Amino acid sequence: MRTVVWVPGIRVRHPYRVVTPLTPIVSFSEVGVRRGDRWALRDVSVGIAPGLVTAVVGPSGAGKTTLLRLVNRLDVPTTGTVRFRGDDAATLGSPALRRRAGMVFQRPTPFGGTVRDNLLVALSGGRDDVLAETLRRVGLDASFLDRPAAELSGGEAQRMCLARTLVTEPELLLLDEPTSALDAGQRAVFERLVGELVADGLTALWVTHDLDQVRRVSKRVLVLVDGRLVHAGPTEGLSDRPEAMTLFTGDPAGSR
Repeated sequence: MRTVVWVPGIRVRHPYRVVTPLTPIVSFSEVGVRRGDRWALRDVSVGIAPGLVTAVVGPSGAGKTTLLRLVNRLDVPTTGTVRFRGDDAATLGSPALRRRAGMVFQRPTPFGGTVRDNLLVALSGGRDDVLAETLRRVGLDASFLDRPAAELSGGEAQRMCLARTLVTEPELLLLDEPTSALDAGQRAVFERLVGELVADGLTALWVTHDLDQVRRVSKRVLVLVDGRLVHAGPTEGLSDRPEAMTLFTGDPAGSR
């Protein structure tokens, strides 16, 4: 397990490059994504701070998922540049980048076979002790390795997908509404696990429609409306303002 401690004023040697605590893990510079005659994102410029959870919020169709998919090249920008640890993401190679920036989707995406088989998709040749330790980090014991993935509950399956992302030791988690299909208990478990992973040195970019979840899990928040970044700043303060729900949903009544 890799632990990163950010100490103000101290340069930290990362396996890929030397960074300072103030270096964004990801930066977007005048980024736009065009699909046909519509801009999914337009002129987005922002840096993602390392070592914490940044929530990404906004009404449906605002470009939240597109923003995440740009980070690991599932989508590519029409204009502008996305940088990972200061390097142009286009130069890093998609497979390597996706190991460093792993994505968990809205609904569990198990592959066929056992939990072990699923983890080995991400880490070919991985030893059982490594796989078991990864499961432990998401609250599943080693006995799950031999369980058919299709027999897992929704919460277990989503945690297995998180483990499948973690097994490559990423630096960044891209979380696209990962708890929207979970019940309250499983949602709380997932939130706690991500909090522990971030305390261990990971960074998370978390798309959500849940204002209460934003308050619980994030330190910073990005607000997208119609593909434009309209706010970027600390969660504290924004989430307590009466107009916050309008920013989150685009609807003064707060409907989704």
